[in-house]
Amino acid sequence: MNRRKFLSRGAAAAAGGGLAVSQAIAQTPSLPSIRWRCASSFPKSLDTIYGGAEVVAKRVEAITGGKFQIRVFAAGEIVPAFGVVDAIQQGTIECAHTASYYFVGKNKAFAFDTTLPFGLNQREQNAWLYYGGGQDLVRAFFKDFGFISFPAGNTGAQMGGWWRKEVRTVADLKGVKMRIAGLGGEVMARLGAVPQQIAGGDIYPALERGAIDSAEWVGPYDDEKLGFFKVAPHYYFPGWWESNSMYSFYVGLKEWEKLPKEYQATLEAACYEANVDMMAKYDAKNVPALERLVKSGVKLHQFSTDILKAAQQAAYELYEDEAGKNAAWRKMYEPWKKFRSDQFLWHRVQEFAYESFVYNNPLGKGGKK
Repeated sequence: MNRRKFLSRGAAAAAGGGLAVSQAIAQTPSLPSIRWRCASSFPKSLDTIYGGAEVVAKRVEAITGGKFQIRVFAAGEIVPAFGVVDAIQQGTIECAHTASYYFVGKNKAFAFDTTLPFGLNQREQNAWLYYGGGQDLVRAFFKDFGFISFPAGNTGAQMGGWWRKEVRTVADLKGVKMRIAGLGGEVMARLGAVPQQIAGGDIYPALERGAIDSAEWVGPYDDEKLGFFKVAPHYYFPGWWESNSMYSFYVGLKEWEKLPKEYQATLEAACYEANVDMMAKYDAKNVPALERLVKSGVKLHQFSTDILKAAQQAAYELYEDEAGKNAAWRKMYEPWKKFRSDQFLWHRVQEFAYESFVYNNPLGKGGKK
């Protein structure tokens, strides 16, 4: 097996891959000391999502014995949350940790690197990027913007956000001002809502003062920290606009090309670890957080079939419309759509059959329902 190709695929476990790279670096004393600045699109208070960049930075420093250091800055400290792409292009920072769908205003094709409404789940997103050709497509697109990307975190399927009032039908969405990112906002607009893109740290004040009527962020663990339940009691699921939400580590191409090969391998392995680590943290932390929210009086609601069907129809009309006028979108969309179809077939046969049974037929302690 080609070791470098193995690492570049991100398939090296952090311990094994990190050890191999660390040994190589130890045997190469001439490697330079490098200091980078990484701008996060997230506030420090959200330790899991912001922590994705910290996982990368700490692992890179540890493997290189401190020769390669990355200092992470929270959103707004040196670069605004949605300004990281411009900052990389301008050379203000070397790297960033962000969600690509924040930049669909530049080109809707940015969304593929994070999520599409009614798209892939977390496992399917990893499969598409690592082994389904997605990484090559995304990187070819990002090359025109002057950076290379690495998967570096995922939340899994998200919740459907916090609402001041219940929404039962599509008609209830009309005129609702909702904080929602990515293409989900455009789908909501087609259903009559008024989408707003607001950085994580600014959502609560907007919801509290009534500037928005609804807001989605991630899920119970982060949402509890942000305090949304204090001003909007209705908590919906599922977040159909984010069946997964992948976060990426951007590196300016010029800076990437200057890195020694050993450091490139180190960074790739660290991002792979962050990708696995974030999902595991959210899965562990969301459960007790949701329990606390429900005990505090939060009202859980499932979106109606009426809303879900209308949203899915609007989403794929949007995709087909974009494919007809945006070559960059079309280049990713066609193979992505085929991959999604194949994955849905497999997951419907195996995963869905298993999960449908065990979730609907739970056994409690002592083997009793």
